[in-house]
Amino acid sequence: MLDREQIVTQIAQEVVARLAQQHAIRSPGPGRPAPRPVAPRPPAIALGDGVFRTVDEAVQAAAAAQERLATLSLEERGQIVEIIKRLCEDKKQELGQAELDETKIGRLEDKIAKLEAIRDVIGVEGVRTEARTDSSGLCLIEHAPWGVVGMVLPVTHSAPTLASNAINVIAAGNTAIFSPHPAGARVAARALQLFNREIRRATGVANVLTTMAEPSIEAAGQVFHHPDVALLCVTGGPGVVKAAMEAGKRVIAAGPGNPPVVVDETACLDRAAESIIEGGGFDNNLLCISEKEVFVVESVFEGFMAAMRRAGARELDARAIEKLSQAAFESEPGKGVGCGQARLKRDLVGKDASVLAAAAGVRVPADTLMLFGETPEDHAFVQTEQMMPFLPIVRVRDVDEGIAAAVRAEHGYRHTAIIHSQSVENVTKMARAMNTTLVVQNGPSTASLGVDAPSYLSFSIATPTGEGVTTPMTFTRERQITISGALRIH
Repeated sequence: MLDREQIVTQIAQEVVARLAQQHAIRSPGPGRPAPRPVAPRPPAIALGDGVFRTVDEAVQAAAAAQERLATLSLEERGQIVEIIKRLCEDKKQELGQAELDETKIGRLEDKIAKLEAIRDVIGVEGVRTEARTDSSGLCLIEHAPWGVVGMVLPVTHSAPTLASNAINVIAAGNTAIFSPHPAGARVAARALQLFNREIRRATGVANVLTTMAEPSIEAAGQVFHHPDVALLCVTGGPGVVKAAMEAGKRVIAAGPGNPPVVVDETACLDRAAESIIEGGGFDNNLLCISEKEVFVVESVFEGFMAAMRRAGARELDARAIEKLSQAAFESEPGKGVGCGQARLKRDLVGKDASVLAAAAGVRVPADTLMLFGETPEDHAFVQTEQMMPFLPIVRVRDVDEGIAAAVRAEHGYRHTAIIHSQSVENVTKMARAMNTTLVVQNGPSTASLGVDAPSYLSFSIATPTGEGVTTPMTFTRERQITISGALRIH
């Protein structure tokens, strides 16, 4: 089965292949005239304000900017953070529409909401200095910047990920070079140029954030291996994480997820259904934290299905689910599309529920947020991070069987898990068994990132490398300054 990064890689490889084909010059054969020289194509994205022709130019500009950024006070860095937050609010309609137009996935209102949420990203208030003192002296523990951070952006949230990561790295005193997915590169560059222009006007520092005019897999590899890139932050799946780690540098890896939901016999079924639709339907299920599959205890199964219908989701029968599966997956040799080994196609990824319903041979209102239906545990919709607004619902004997099935479906990504339960014992069992970075009880998955909850926001959730939801401190190096035999206060 394909994970999120494999889907992204397929798209990028096609873009690179098309570019290579456009630039290819065949050797003349017998009797064939030599080909005319091919004029160099203009860059895909306009140069300037942080966009450069090559990776090396972009890195060198970011390195020069970091030297100046390092001289700014924490308060001045805070002003830069506020510029980015203000622009995300002021330009949310423009950038949200641009992202939808370019990527063709997700929902406009949710793309706007993601940009609005940038106000909740932790800035300079998250940077701290610690001190230890005793009769032998004083030790200051500072958290210093790395320098230039190389960052990979996903196609699913290009501009919001750029903005939240920019806030984190700048608050910590770093600059960044971004390697966006080719299918979301234009909106990333548009946001980056907006930010850079305002930052330069306010502080005189140019190119705090940089990127290249023609992103590609090869360009990302150059970023990984560039000697002046000190730290890597990769938001994607196992493939890009592995490639980054092979560069021999520190990597902050925001990897894939397949968040399961367990609904036990003590749950408030109406609240559970409403929360699951709210979280799983957000931006057509593109968030890595979104509810992907639901395991419901048998004693409340029918009641839960009725609650989903009352909450506005549309139920698909077995025939419609099979037809949708045929459209969403392609089978491995000798296996059916309904099994967990099927390959995910990208045709329906991030599309509206009404589009999925049409593929299933069903008509639903255009504003339908979620489709759902009963499947077995080994179904491809359960076992694959499918990123579309259809929720497979699996009937389980009891909460223990549900938790065990949830562990299997999550595949050890240790990303996100959700449980709807009034039992502290069941919630504790679920959290311990899942061992995920994020656990949500009795709420939508979006609560894990601060939506109507006290948690905080970032669009890079480092699960493979363990840093969790990233903050400015994630992008710092710890330094100790020791004063021995002085400043004794005991």
